[in-house]
Amino acid sequence: MLAAVSWVSWRTFLAVCRCGSLSAAALELGYTQSAVSRQVAALEREAGVALLHRQARGVEPTAAGIAFLRHATVAVNEADRALRSARSPDPVRRLAIGATPSLATWVAPAAVRRFLAADPGWGWTLVPGLTRDLHARVADGELDVALVTDAPPGLPHDDRVRSIPLGADAMVVVVAADHPLAGRRRIRIEELAEEVWAEDNDGSRALLRRHAARAGVDPKIDLDAADLAGKVALAATGHAVALVPGITLATLRPDVVGIPLVDAPVRGLHALVPIGGDHDGLARFVGILEDLLGEVTTPGDLGGRTR
Repeated sequence: MLAAVSWVSWRTFLAVCRCGSLSAAALELGYTQSAVSRQVAALEREAGVALLHRQARGVEPTAAGIAFLRHATVAVNEADRALRSARSPDPVRRLAIGATPSLATWVAPAAVRRFLAADPGWGWTLVPGLTRDLHARVADGELDVALVTDAPPGLPHDDRVRSIPLGADAMVVVVAADHPLAGRRRIRIEELAEEVWAEDNDGSRALLRRHAARAGVDPKIDLDAADLAGKVALAATGHAVALVPGITLATLRPDVVGIPLVDAPVRGLHALVPIGGDHDGLARFVGILEDLLGEVTTPGDLGGRTR
């Protein structure tokens, strides 16, 4: 049993596991690397076991560290909430939401707006991330709900998390507004066989390759982008074309056009919620998500620029 809880060392340990190295965690936290190392070492002495494997290129939690990490994440988050509640003269209920980049562009904020319109006495936070990371945060109790997709490699399985299907999202091709194909209402992947493609993540890349392979096309994915916005920027400036979620069309910059694909690749949209950890506003929020996405059936319904 831990003799005393040092929330600083616990938070440092969580940051080290999240960042994958002592130096990256130190940068995130604003500490020196030696301070981070001392805090983790002190925590390991209290726990009586090694919590990290130290390697040449970073660290990763031991089996004991993984077990500790799950409980520590919940404990630290609850401690933070407890302190905020104690310090607030008018305690605010909070909803911690995670969302993938495409669903954070407008789906999550729009759902929160409807949620708060019905009950304004809530605070909320939005954490962007990829599906696997958000799934882990729901499982560990850090998030009340996460809006994710089942794009490759698909949804992780975890008995602590329930997946609620919200609908489907067809991918579209984005091209510069002055691209020769920008006036098309629909396009086949074969017509883009000679185009250079930009990609920003493995899931989207896999969807593109699978769709192209069915048509006997080998897409030239020659440009890597840091994120969705970077991928769209490469398309806007004429360097590439890009596959993007149809759900993002309403938020795209004005110098690009989205063109629906024939037999487009589709990914499922899901809400992940913790099993046995129901938030008192969670059911209402998920219901709002279902209603919101139920109003969107095709890329053209999204208010984006399609031709």
